Amino acid sequence: MKSASVRSALRAATTLLVRPRFEVIPSPSIEEQVLEWVPRDVTITVTASPSKGLDASFELCEKLRAQGYRVVPHVAARQVVDGSHLEEISARLVACGVEDIFVPAGDADPPAGIFDSSFSLLVELDAQGRPFAHVGITGHPESHPDISDDLTVQAMWDKRHYATYIVSNLCFNATTVRRWIERVRARGVTLPLFFGMSGPIEQAKLLKMATKIGVGDSMRVLSGHTNWIFRLGTPGGYDPTRLLQREGTALADPASIVEGVHLFTFNQLRQAEEWRQSLLAQLAPHGVN
Repeated sequence: MKSASVRSALRAATTLLVRPRFEVIPSPSIEEQVLEWVPRDVTITVTASPSKGLDASFELCEKLRAQGYRVVPHVAARQVVDGSHLEEISARLVACGVEDIFVPAGDADPPAGIFDSSFSLLVELDAQGRPFAHVGITGHPESHPDISDDLTVQAMWDKRHYATYIVSNLCFNATTVRRWIERVRARGVTLPLFFGMSGPIEQAKLLKMATKIGVGDSMRVLSGHTNWIFRLGTPGGYDPTRLLQREGTALADPASIVEGVHLFTFNQLRQAEEWRQSLLAQLAPHGVN
């Protein structure tokens, strides 16, 4: 009975992997990897970091758009100088067919200009006529190091008129995610949610990638997850299937308003896609397609 229940939960969650989002970090070889391993029906989101600047992200988006991918650039608010700069960014992205952007605050300290938060940039985007049909914002299932939990939920409430969906930040605790979703919905935030989770990852390959692209860029999202990082040392590295099993019922609950899965790939695209296809193949006889 327990086995059937677990399988049912996994099946419910796996439906969200039919058309997921793969997050990648700009690097010299990432375009080639995307073309080799990622089908065109998978959306590619491209991070932005202070070390590489926004141009590196936008250049990769332009290349992938030309190859037929739906791309979502991260427009980090603290890297945008002012309203004119934002207009230039919007024009560039619209010109290559981008309809969806993700707006985090970003890690630039100090900010490059007048935007010190994602909210301030969202307000300016609204004033400029909302050039993008879809705008995503970050959700924090776990405590933010600089902001209280109540304030992070309040921030989503404040942004609800300017954004069209939420992407949850990385979290490895199923109970924490479920409770967070309940709190967000209880607060009256009804934006669709993309569940953020790590793809399968091996310690050696993560560290190799970190050497190539910058430790800050690749490890930033793992801060605060020391127990999980330790588990990377186990044979085979990290497999996200168990977390998906534990989350399945909550993610499939219509009250959760979960639209899909956002996979933090750490540029390990072969592992991510092979894992996804393996799950889809296992559950295909039960209606996942």
